Amino acid sequence: MRIETTRGGPGTLHPSGPGRWTGRVDSPGVRLVVARCQVDYAGRLTAHLPLATRVLMIKADGSVLVHSDGGSYKPLNWMSPPCTVVEGTTDDGVPEWVVTSTKTDDTLRILLADVLHDSEHDLGVDPGLQKDGVEKHLQELLADHPATLAPGLTLVRREFPTAIGPVDLLCRDAEGLTVAVEIKRRGEIDGVEQLTRYLELLNRDPLLTAKGPVQGMFAAQLIKPQARVLAEDRGITCALVDYDALRGLDDPESRLF
Repeated sequence: MRIETTRGGPGTLHPSGPGRWTGRVDSPGVRLVVARCQVDYAGRLTAHLPLATRVLMIKADGSVLVHSDGGSYKPLNWMSPPCTVVEGTTDDGVPEWVVTSTKTDDTLRILLADVLHDSEHDLGVDPGLQKDGVEKHLQELLADHPATLAPGLTLVRREFPTAIGPVDLLCRDAEGLTVAVEIKRRGEIDGVEQLTRYLELLNRDPLLTAKGPVQGMFAAQLIKPQARVLAEDRGITCALVDYDALRGLDDPESRLF
């Protein structure tokens, strides 16, 4: 089976008949593919998804996600950036994607038996998540009292801008290392993933890494066990926040922001 690599503009639909693949994996926008596929993950853990119809999402930030028509918002499997995606065919001529993490060499192998839909969409610049009242107030309180998260922690800037949205707090610890703080009311896996993406970008800035890599801190009133395990695996510190205690420290008269 021959793979034809084509490039479409924003919103372009690439129709595919049975057994025919007419798309490119690397896309400047979000790419949505509906296909009968088999998925295998190999690395620290192994996972196998047998042949079934699923939605494949390739995001502009480099992440690859595999969704089914269930499981709420959570993908069945995924690969976070930075990663590489190689498009090719198996010895039997079946189109495949091989997604490899550049940090761990974990691989996500997707065999595309039948592509039903393939489209690309440019979503433009996202304004970022608008936090609810509690999260916004938590950010204000922690900006005023960063040392409640860790002794010696000082604020550099609130809403530090990055290409994919602002970091809640950019701080400096007692040793002079830069610390990116992501603040949530409920700490879940998606919040850890968000902070991971911020850290990837921040660690490319030599001004922020002059004394060492940018550290990550995930702060929330409640942190789910799965989120804590993922954060610790990625070297991110978790910090539980006592909202009521912080409110007792609040002094609106002395706030700079």
